[in-house]
Amino acid sequence: MSRLVSWLLRGLWSWARRHADIRFGSRAARRFAGYGAGTSIAFPPATVFGEPWIAIGAHTLVGADITLTAGMVPGQRLDSAGPLIRIGDGCTIGRGSHVVAHRSIELGDDVFTGPYVYITDQNHVYADVDVPVGRQWPADDPVRIGDGTWIGANAVVLPGVRLGRNCVVAASSVVRPGDYPDHSVVAGIPGKVVRRYDPEAGWVPPLRSGETAGDDSSARVDGGSMAPPEV
Repeated sequence: MSRLVSWLLRGLWSWARRHADIRFGSRAARRFAGYGAGTSIAFPPATVFGEPWIAIGAHTLVGADITLTAGMVPGQRLDSAGPLIRIGDGCTIGRGSHVVAHRSIELGDDVFTGPYVYITDQNHVYADVDVPVGRQWPADDPVRIGDGTWIGANAVVLPGVRLGRNCVVAASSVVRPGDYPDHSVVAGIPGKVVRRYDPEAGWVPPLRSGETAGDDSSARVDGGSMAPPEV
């Protein structure tokens, strides 16, 4: 009997993984501020709320176990006239990732992430030494991730980050607030630009013979690599 129940449960779970995703045109998709054709949020999600303030473009894939939230708690009415989270067309967000918005997070078109990436526009503050940190009002700072950017597994993108077009964030990096130019490679804790592309000089520092930008050992942190995204 236990084997039969186990077989049935595995079959049911497998069916749900294939058919219970949030698809364009479904009732769940219509709760979002925007949900483009060909877009899917895989089953099962972890935490999704604030859908009226989340807009996702067309042909974007969001992995399972995703946290995708706008606001503090489910059911909160937000003052914002537009979406707090905007995800462009043709993006892939890896499984287990977190996109947590309170003010503004914008991902351009063709942004890819590995699994377990954390992106937020809000940070705790600790200025008042007499109040527990978790009870102090947090600080918000918008996040912007440019078209074509790749973010490696387990990376953290903090409030106030503005990544340009076609940037690379190495696996396990922590990207601090600031502007990062187009075609830059960010790696480390804290994240620093370790390679960039200059229209006149090419890649600085230069790529080694036979190397591509994605092979750069300086863009690896603690043995991590920028593995392909899991969805």
